[in-house]
Amino acid sequence: MALPFPNHPNLRGGFAPIQMECEVHDLVVVGDVPKDLNGSFYRNGPNPQFAPRGFYHWFAGDGMVHAFHIEDGRVSYKNRWARTQKWLLERDAGRALFNPFDPVQQDPSVAGLETDGVANTNIIWHGGKLLALEEGHAPFELDPLSLESLGAYDYGGKLKGPMTAHPKIDHTTGEMLFFGYNADGSISAHMTFNVVDEDGRLVRSESFQAPYAAMVHDFMITEDYVLFPIMPLTGSLQRAFSGGPVYAWEPEKATYIGVMPRRGSVADIRWFIGDPCYVFHPMNAHNHGNKIICDVCEYPQAPLFPLADGSPGDPKQALANLVRWTFDLEAATDDFSSEQLHDLVCEFPRLDERRTGLSYRYGYFAADSKPVNRVGGFNQIACVDHCTGSVATYDVGAGRAVSEPIFVPKSESAAEGEGYVLAYVFDANRRASDLVILDAQNISAGPLANAYLDHRVPFGFHGNWRQAQ
Repeated sequence: MALPFPNHPNLRGGFAPIQMECEVHDLVVVGDVPKDLNGSFYRNGPNPQFAPRGFYHWFAGDGMVHAFHIEDGRVSYKNRWARTQKWLLERDAGRALFNPFDPVQQDPSVAGLETDGVANTNIIWHGGKLLALEEGHAPFELDPLSLESLGAYDYGGKLKGPMTAHPKIDHTTGEMLFFGYNADGSISAHMTFNVVDEDGRLVRSESFQAPYAAMVHDFMITEDYVLFPIMPLTGSLQRAFSGGPVYAWEPEKATYIGVMPRRGSVADIRWFIGDPCYVFHPMNAHNHGNKIICDVCEYPQAPLFPLADGSPGDPKQALANLVRWTFDLEAATDDFSSEQLHDLVCEFPRLDERRTGLSYRYGYFAADSKPVNRVGGFNQIACVDHCTGSVATYDVGAGRAVSEPIFVPKSESAAEGEGYVLAYVFDANRRASDLVILDAQNISAGPLANAYLDHRVPFGFHGNWRQAQ
């Protein structure tokens, strides 16, 4: 018999898991869904099947994929758990067996068993495959329409080690670039770099040692370079088996940014050093010759994780701002400059993905205006114009919280920023969620359309668009 979920901040309110899989053929829509918006908006997030064993971390929940399918002005919806080995074993047992963040808490029946992860962080479409991603393991494939689980995908056995939840797709070449950390199967400084061509074939794999073992959530690419950020959210199994946290903030360690020429190799990585900070997600990066510019959502201290002694971090330091890093590869220094661009609290930055790795004008992100009645992390969708410096915002309303916004171009040939911004919104007033569709060139005007569910989509992480075939 399943046990009740504990009273944990990441298991109640908008975070609370839902215990159903369902589909809705034709959602109620208020407004007009643009006729040129045809495809699927997938989003992934943690949705634990059973009450956790011991300590629970938001990042450890079973992956559940949600999809809004849009066609000819109509919207349908479907959700499915990613049926990983962990999920299947626990479904059979009728209870949680694993604790990804505390190995001491594993059920004896699965001690030492390696699984294919939780597939809960991101979901992408590349090379004709829909892949759910979680940075500790290989991708997990699902059917793009039914969301049926097809299983772990390792590129025909060529992928050795894990894959980041944040690969980058070069729109010009169609290549997907990605890295893996803890790549030797344990917590370590061992990392990999891989490239998959536009047809979905793994064509390049290299490995290297980072300055220290850390949680490396995301990275950056430009037309000519790849950047690996190593920041002091450190990992240690020794610390964990001594009763401490597996991952913890150690500000005495510096931030290292490894810069590698795309047409070189990991042997050519040059390490730049900066003050301790943490970045879950960059917005974009680009280079002009030997000068590299990166725009990132930077925290003074990594949120959601304790200090090395297990004590909590400073909540005042757990707010990110949009910051620009600049690297001069011709300078005889390992320093890089840092400049805060705006005061608005931000996370989940995105852009017109056709400009990934290139100079760009518009960025989009979830923002926080610190509403009195907070029901989630973010209550605004923002668009920054890097040419004018202006930021336009849309407030989703009282008692509502927004997920990561994504940009969808009106057409493949549309100008940068000409298209739509889509996001999932949780409405605590209705205890349900809806899809919001905005004009990307006028987000402050509010929704072109909302498509309404009669249940919640729990707070989650990342998603992407798949254009109708």
